[in-house]
Amino acid sequence: MARLRQYTPEEIREGEEFQATGLPLWREALVGLDWLSLRASAVYRAIGIPRGDGSAVVLVPAFLLSDRYLGDLHEWLGRIGYQPHMSGIGRNIDCPNVLTDRLKVTIDHAHAQTKRKVHLIGHSLGGVLARSAAVRWPELIASLITMASPFRGIHAHPLILEAQALVRGRIMARSADPTALENCYTGHCSCDFVEALKRPFPEGVRQTAIYTKTDGVVDWRRCITEDPDSDIEVSGTHMGLVFNPQVYRHIAGRLAMAEVSRR
Repeated sequence: MARLRQYTPEEIREGEEFQATGLPLWREALVGLDWLSLRASAVYRAIGIPRGDGSAVVLVPAFLLSDRYLGDLHEWLGRIGYQPHMSGIGRNIDCPNVLTDRLKVTIDHAHAQTKRKVHLIGHSLGGVLARSAAVRWPELIASLITMASPFRGIHAHPLILEAQALVRGRIMARSADPTALENCYTGHCSCDFVEALKRPFPEGVRQTAIYTKTDGVVDWRRCITEDPDSDIEVSGTHMGLVFNPQVYRHIAGRLAMAEVSRR
């Protein structure tokens, strides 16, 4: 059986701190309210928002999830004038380096279809994957929008950390030499995915980090750039950001801003 990587004292302390000071995970059950508010909103009916220019937008799902739950956002982007694409990475429970390479295939396809740079929108860990892709292939990317994405380091609810440990074990179990992957799925890995996250974000790619201080899953302070022109706070739940009418309005506005800056 593959040996799971042991958490460092610092990681254990951070998890305990988040559990003590963060909001309870059960608050995420309120995601249904976000979904209902989206259906009742003017923004979902494309009222009072800028129209798209036909650019491609690739959506990237959160940890443990597949593209399916992003269906509302995908359909809405198509209605307001963009060419939306699901990530095509499958369920987000694999090595991030492998998933980012799969995402590159979709980015290449979207770029070839439109002959334009591609917009990336990622939720939670999906936003971290998208950010790594934007750093690695900036010549293909027009803008990046992350939603509750801890790209400054994972500081999450202990249940999320436990799930990550299980995924790490699954990855190591597939390897002929599990000890060679001891740091896989951690910030200590030396793969292209992690190395890209350590590099400066490319100046030619417009970035937006949407976050909520009532996040019960990850520490919102790990989800911001600390640039007031890039960071946008909204109210709501971690999971509910993909159904949040405030987020949809900001997405439409930021995509339009990225279009103007390319001209």
